[in-house]
Amino acid sequence: MVEALVTAGIAVASAGVVYVLAAARVIKQYERGVVFRLGRLKDSVRGPGFTMILPFADRLRKVNMQIVTMPVPAQDGITRDNVTVRVDAVIYFKVVDPADAVIQVEDYQFAVAQMAQTSLRSIIGKSDLDDLLSNREKLNQGLELMIDSPAIGWGVQIDRVEIKDVSLPETMKRSMARQAEADRERRARVINADAELQASKKLAEAAGVMSKEPAALQLRLLQTVVAVAAEKNSTLVLPFPVELLRFLERAQQTAPGPAAPAVGPAAEPAVEPAPATTAVEPAPGAPAPGASVPEALVREAAAPPVPDAELPMA
Repeated sequence: MVEALVTAGIAVASAGVVYVLAAARVIKQYERGVVFRLGRLKDSVRGPGFTMILPFADRLRKVNMQIVTMPVPAQDGITRDNVTVRVDAVIYFKVVDPADAVIQVEDYQFAVAQMAQTSLRSIIGKSDLDDLLSNREKLNQGLELMIDSPAIGWGVQIDRVEIKDVSLPETMKRSMARQAEADRERRARVINADAELQASKKLAEAAGVMSKEPAALQLRLLQTVVAVAAEKNSTLVLPFPVELLRFLERAQQTAPGPAAPAVGPAAEPAVEPAPATTAVEPAPGAPAPGASVPEALVREAAAPPVPDAELPMA
């Protein structure tokens, strides 16, 4: 009798141990347990620690509550300004409602990944290239809102979305490099011109001070000579007063110069033809060749001879 009781007790203890081993569950700190009893969800969600379930009637599913880091595969797209780009991102999310994460969606991680890819393609088509390169914070916020809207119904909260890299075609990279180089060249020229303007103002002020004190110009010339002579070179510096050059220039402008010969056919001197002379033997009683001849005689000699009139026959 006693042996039978001992055997029964051992059997009950063994059954109890087996039951405890089958019903005992341990949930870690970062997990939550969702229990299904005969296929129905129990209202209470099991917290971390040791818990018990009914063997063969309950089914415990553990849900990770940690923040999950999921890379989004690179997506090809065309921006609003017709530039082909390749963008990849990373998404951070966590489960806030374990029951919804198990019931509302089959695989919440796969659903979040697909939603992230489609949202990334959509945000690429709505943005310009400059926004993708320089205004990523705004795009990250817009992408987070696009993914978080459907994910909140799955018991998932989107913590953060970051665009990692934007790949551009080689032709676009070269064009942007040329644009950046031209912009830097423009800024360098503007800075150089501003420096020249400031230097010219300072030089004008220095010239005004030197004009009031003529000795300052001489001192400046001596300083220049000392600076040139400090180095070992064979350069000979001879200061030449600028005022002397200006004096010579004014003297050259005020001095009357020789009249410049006129150029052109009107400037040729008119050559009067010499009067034709005819050797005439002096008539008896006429003056010698070297003597002065009265003007009347000259006109009479120069006049053409009158032919003899024909007399009528008697």
